[in-house]
Amino acid sequence: MIRTRFFLAFMLCSAWTGLHAAEPAGKNDAAWLKEKGTLIFADTFDREEDGNGLKAIGNGWESATADRVPAIKQADLEKGILKITNAPAAGHQPHIHHEAGFQNGAALIRFKFPGLSKSEDLTFGFVDRECLTSHAGHLAYALVRPTGITLSDYKTGVMDLANRKRSQEAVAATGKVPADLAELYKTKQVTVPWKADEKWHDLLLVVEGDEMRATLDGKVIATHKSAGFSHPMKRWVSILAGSTAWVDEVKVWKVNP
Repeated sequence: MIRTRFFLAFMLCSAWTGLHAAEPAGKNDAAWLKEKGTLIFADTFDREEDGNGLKAIGNGWESATADRVPAIKQADLEKGILKITNAPAAGHQPHIHHEAGFQNGAALIRFKFPGLSKSEDLTFGFVDRECLTSHAGHLAYALVRPTGITLSDYKTGVMDLANRKRSQEAVAATGKVPADLAELYKTKQVTVPWKADEKWHDLLLVVEGDEMRATLDGKVIATHKSAGFSHPMKRWVSILAGSTAWVDEVKVWKVNP
């Protein structure tokens, strides 16, 4: 168990092994979506949840970890805000997802760290459970951490089944990820500095071909190219939180070729 937790901690922290600034994209993604995008989902969470179960959030959302701790509320809807709380007893961060369904497109999340923990973070991105080469279908994410934001290709990086198996076996035997995989993982992500606060922020995450771009509060802050981003179907938009995070709005668009 300790070795497994070590590996999971490495995967979550591996973004920091190759810290470097991305070249900001010149594209105005808000204008691009307005011109070519089709809004396929939106939610402002103006309702009450129905219990603690898989579908308790409503409006098509599912909390994949709810059944692990059925007596603990990991997702609370209050005054139009989805309040996410990690329950350590679940053995996994809250994983909340909704159907998306696009190759090229975008998702926006309006989020806030309420300041209830020093370790507040948010992971927002895309999953395809029908992808058989990536653990649990993890594809691409933006990881919002207290001191930075990382764009990461999970499909061909840390969640690629062969990579993951080798990493886990090496960590169990030596406590270290193989050097060649550590170098590979660095190429699968880009991190830009950001200082967390307790304000509301809009994070727009765009995927176009093999490129993913992040716009924070109207400003492009990071862009990265990696093979996994071009996966042909982002079936889910997913939210995970390491401790506590609040969400006020989510929107998803598709962009046809």
